[in-house]
Amino acid sequence: MASSPSFITVQLKKASEVDLAKPLCKFIQQTYPGGESQAEHCRAAEELNKLRKGALGRSLDKHESSLETLLRYYDQLCSIEPKFPFSENQICVTFTWKDAFDKGSLFGGSVKLALASLGYEKTCVLFNCAALASQIASEQNLDSDEGLKAAAKHYQFASGAFQHIKDTVLSSLNREPTVDISPDTVGTLSLIMLAQAQEVFFLKATREKMKDAIIAKLANQAADYYGDAFKQCQYKDTLPKYFYFQEVFPLLAAKHCIMQANAEYHQSILAKQQKKFGEEIARLQHAADLVKTVASRYDEYINVKDLADKINRALTAAKKDNDFIYHDRIPDLKDLEPIGKASLVKATPVTVPLSQKFTDLFEKMVPLVVQQALTLYNQRKAELVNRSIAQMRESTNLANGVLASLNLPAAIEDVSGDSIPQSILQKSKSVIEQGGVQTIDQLMKDLPELLQRNREILDESLRILDEEEATDNELKNKFKERWQRTPSNDLYKPLRTEGANYRNILDKAVQADKQVKERYQSHRDTISLLCKPEAELNAAIPSANPAKTMQGSEVVNVLKSLLSNLDEVKKQREQLENDLKLVNFDMTTKFLTALAQDGALNEEAISVTELDRLYGGLTHRVQETLKKQEELLNNIQNSHQEFSKMKQSNNESNLREEVLKNLAVANDNFVELVANLREGTKFYNELTEILLKFQNKCSDIVFARKTERDELLKDLQQSIAREPSAPSFPSVPAYQTGPAGGNKPPPSSVPTPAPRTSVSNKPQPPARPPPPVISAANTLTTPGPAASGTATSTAPSQAQGPPYPTYPGYPGYCQMPLPMGYNPYMYGQYNMPYTPSPMYQNPGQAPYPGPQQPSYPFPQQQPYYPQQ
Repeated sequence: MASSPSFITVQLKKASEVDLAKPLCKFIQQTYPGGESQAEHCRAAEELNKLRKGALGRSLDKHESSLETLLRYYDQLCSIEPKFPFSENQICVTFTWKDAFDKGSLFGGSVKLALASLGYEKTCVLFNCAALASQIASEQNLDSDEGLKAAAKHYQFASGAFQHIKDTVLSSLNREPTVDISPDTVGTLSLIMLAQAQEVFFLKATREKMKDAIIAKLANQAADYYGDAFKQCQYKDTLPKYFYFQEVFPLLAAKHCIMQANAEYHQSILAKQQKKFGEEIARLQHAADLVKTVASRYDEYINVKDLADKINRALTAAKKDNDFIYHDRIPDLKDLEPIGKASLVKATPVTVPLSQKFTDLFEKMVPLVVQQALTLYNQRKAELVNRSIAQMRESTNLANGVLASLNLPAAIEDVSGDSIPQSILQKSKSVIEQGGVQTIDQLMKDLPELLQRNREILDESLRILDEEEATDNELKNKFKERWQRTPSNDLYKPLRTEGANYRNILDKAVQADKQVKERYQSHRDTISLLCKPEAELNAAIPSANPAKTMQGSEVVNVLKSLLSNLDEVKKQREQLENDLKLVNFDMTTKFLTALAQDGALNEEAISVTELDRLYGGLTHRVQETLKKQEELLNNIQNSHQEFSKMKQSNNESNLREEVLKNLAVANDNFVELVANLREGTKFYNELTEILLKFQNKCSDIVFARKTERDELLKDLQQSIAREPSAPSFPSVPAYQTGPAGGNKPPPSSVPTPAPRTSVSNKPQPPARPPPPVISAANTLTTPGPAASGTATSTAPSQAQGPPYPTYPGYPGYCQMPLPMGYNPYMYGQYNMPYTPSPMYQNPGQAPYPGPQQPSYPFPQQQPYYPQQ
């Protein structure tokens, strides 16, 4: 945060680069059918990514065009929010933003927060919109009407944007935000921007020389706003430290006093006009005191010399006139009437679109709630159609089973007793044309391969979830409460539920495959017989005595008529099935209209009403065919009983009839088996596509979690690096601080830094350097009683810093020997309590051992930290 000559501006947050195009295009390709619409949506995703780079990927000038870019991006985020499911377990895009006020430290970058939340991205972008608006306002020329209007507009917009963030940030993030976008911070910023907007109107009124009563009220209101902002900074301990260590806090206090002084000044002019000369002087004195306070305390932040001179001139003139002419009593400040207030500003509410040039890139894409409604509608439609078709197919299978058990129509066609009935020949030809048992064998062979492929995809999808979850749990156990992100166990619950559902579907499919296989094994021989050539098939059917006398009888004619009617019902069902499948209606417009009218969707009511309108007539016809078939079957069974009584029966004819029944049943089973197996193949292929999408979903979320994990680990490392690694200096044991034989000086109660020690004469090294001895001139001195004249070495009262360098020939500072434990630059000389000075040692000469350890014991492993 910074300020222009007297206006506070807000710094922009910095965002990390994010690729929006790839995840959005992936979602579009998975959700929307291929074609021009899908390609158009993908192009829109690319444009959105470019818009983000233009708004956040570069430094923005303090210009309207830059603000327009930010506003367009914010509007686009608002428009895509209901159209794309941004979340940790769907479209997982992690947005990373740095704190606007935290500048970091030497060991790491500034504080930042990464969240897979579009609401977080919107909040940060709106913060930047408000911050840039405050910067643009501060750049306006306040000597012109256009500049004043633009400044007031931008400050009010910034105030409204900050207020909107305050109201929505916690619900948008569902976790603790960074300090810059916390409710306390943005609430304070909103007050500051509103105060500055009010000050702009005060300047405009002053420039236009409006009435002093109005100007005083405007100034007093501005002072009130600044006072509220100052109190927020004063009593909120959660605000950024930047508010206190930079110019914000003192500038708010100064502005409060200045605006109050201006209010008193203009109110004094009004008092003079009303002949209240004592009140004029009292108000001018108060204004002068306020300006004097600003000049003494906040002179480095704001210049009030011109205002002070103006007030002092007016005060001097007023006193002079009152002393010589009016002699009016000067009232106490507390007795003065309070100055009124007039607010001309209001925080601009955030109403999308904010940009005047906004064009929705995804205008043709329906909102997510409509997509979900369409999905539910399609499910209801599929259930209705499948239920109706299943009812018709079950009814047809029932009719075929009844006819096969009655050996119809073969019984009334078998007039010779030694030739194949025409219906059996047609069934045999149909089975042969469809491939017979070879077709079933091939379909049965493909099913296990398809099943295994689906299982492998599902297993791999769940495996990568398990691996990532195990890693997350390991890091959670390692970092404890520092590992602040949604646990993988909680995040993956929807995916695991979905995976369990797919596993259950596969298990049921295996059971269905088993039943189909068992059914095929029980009817395989009869189906194989039906596939034989006509001569072999005729030879396999036992012959019997002819029943020519039955031809032309009334009962046979009745049966033929009933069977013909039943065939007609079956044909009607086939047409009805096609009609049910062909019905198509786009519900998008209906749902969008309902959403626009009511603001919400009652999908169930709309779908049920529309499905009844579209399918009501067809489902009614389906029920009619079911009732008609039931009547026909009852009549067929009754007529067949009469036919059986009239028909001559013997062992041969009974055996022939049984074989013909089995052949008819074999045909029905062949048709059902082929249909079931092809349906199973289609099911497995469709499930493969679904499982591949599920695998992609799992891969995407795992990749996003790994990226988030790496970012979090990096932040934790930087956070740990910023923490003080040194422990506090331990207290000195009593046996070291107490007197030992009277030869140790008592420790100073207050640690005193070791002063620099100078010498009067240049030290001369002896021929053979003895261990270094510190002369009296080089002895450390500490405040206190005068030391004795004896040149004795005294222990420093605290740890000392690195020694000052001494160079041969330079009469500077003398190098001070340090105790071994206190020298952080000594390595490897473990047997030397003191470091020999290099100026006492000849080149190439081995060092001498040091003197005996002094009587005062220093801890040998004491770390080099100041004693607390």
